[in-house]
Amino acid sequence: MKRVRFSLAEARRIALAAQGFAAPRPAEVEARHLRRLTRRLGLLQIDSVNVLARAHYLPALARLGPYPRELLDRAAYDGRRRHLFEYWGHEASLLPIELYPLLRWRMADAQRLQNLWAGIVRFHRAESRYIELVFDEVRARGPIAASELEAAGERAGPWWGWSKGKRALEYLFWSGRVTTAGRRNFERVYDLTERVLPKRALAAPVPEKAAAQRELLLIAARALGIATAADLFDYFRLRPAEARPRLAELVDAKALVPATVSGWSEAAYLHTAAKLPRRITARALLSPFDPLVWYRPRAERLWGFHYRIEIYVPEAKRRHGYYVLPFLLNEDLVGRIDLKADRARGRLQVRAAHLEHGGNPEPVAEALLPTLAEMAGWLGLGEIELGRRGNLAAALSRARRRGARASD
Repeated sequence: MKRVRFSLAEARRIALAAQGFAAPRPAEVEARHLRRLTRRLGLLQIDSVNVLARAHYLPALARLGPYPRELLDRAAYDGRRRHLFEYWGHEASLLPIELYPLLRWRMADAQRLQNLWAGIVRFHRAESRYIELVFDEVRARGPIAASELEAAGERAGPWWGWSKGKRALEYLFWSGRVTTAGRRNFERVYDLTERVLPKRALAAPVPEKAAAQRELLLIAARALGIATAADLFDYFRLRPAEARPRLAELVDAKALVPATVSGWSEAAYLHTAAKLPRRITARALLSPFDPLVWYRPRAERLWGFHYRIEIYVPEAKRRHGYYVLPFLLNEDLVGRIDLKADRARGRLQVRAAHLEHGGNPEPVAEALLPTLAEMAGWLGLGEIELGRRGNLAAALSRARRRGARASD
């Protein structure tokens, strides 16, 4: 099949459109908008860091604008209105329920102790009887948190200091026998999968592994627009050795179109429904776990944006800050903003603001200021506190002073 060719600027617009940044924001965000977005993206990554907001809430803010977070809570955990479920997609994720059959092979692999962390395999081999006792307790008492188990054990050892009971529940979660019924202060509450997910999901036909992986690759391709094989494999964390034949099958079936992008050394693949807008007008702060940037080689390939989260870097060695959000302005990533929600004082702290690629900081600061105000308002914070770190900080302060004078 003949390859289609795109410039790097065209590839950026295709990628941004596929991720929902070309669509106009709704005047008022409703459940249907959130459902449409999660189907477009395929999943939302979950992360425990709460210095600003939990990661899974932020992609919808970036694309839809300020929305009631309870819409996402209901979509994930509220009985009849649930249309998302938790599982391992791209790391721990919220996924549309219609994807449940496509991940049954991953659950079956876990039951066979295949494609799991070595630690979880060792735990199962040593504690298989205990795991079954925990499962019986969930069946008898669920929904239940790890901290509520009768013999949960002490927090110690590997796996982020998880207790023995938590490790058992996480294995059962990975193997699909239990799932997340809800969360209490972000702690998972587990129950039997058949008591949580709707009957339509449980009764849906289960495709064989190769067919499921083809469909997951297609979902990833639709969400990315144009992508390398590595980009596609990473989206749902498919093993390249298994996924590469599936990718070739999709090309043979003309579901994906081979492409080249100027400056990319790797071959690319275009989803047949991908759009190439003439321009993108967007303005958003992106979570470090946003699907637009979560695969760092892709962010670097598309925007020359070398991005590493510095949470685990000692403070003195951090270049940009603790929780840094890329700032998307139109078609480019133009800044890195280190943010913290100071909930006790009702302030959004801008601890550092760095300009990307040099150039004039003033228009970037002018665009960033209302984006920060939007973030603060969505978080229920009444004030923005500007720090002095970073080569964008001074321009941001000047932009605020100009705004204050204009409003006098």
